[in-house]
Amino acid sequence: MAICAHLSALETLIPAAEYACPECIALGDTWVHLRVCQTCGHVGCCDSSKNKHATKHFRSTQHPVVTSAEPGEQWAWCYADDQMAEY
Repeated sequence: MAICAHLSALETLIPAAEYACPECIALGDTWVHLRVCQTCGHVGCCDSSKNKHATKHFRSTQHPVVTSAEPGEQWAWCYADDQMAEY
């Protein structure tokens, strides 16, 4: 299977500006893992977290690709094409 155009277009990855989910902090909640939007740099919690802020960000913005902000994890996920790539 070929990698989707969104993942193929990634050249330089946007790192997490902070290691926290600002929306969870505002709610007084915690998160499991963090994801970084590769369009705007938004940091949001993963789908294993209670609030799923990374997915909510995609739904509200249509920014298609996130990467893991977790140390040692090197992958990207395209919401639009339901596809993953390791780098």
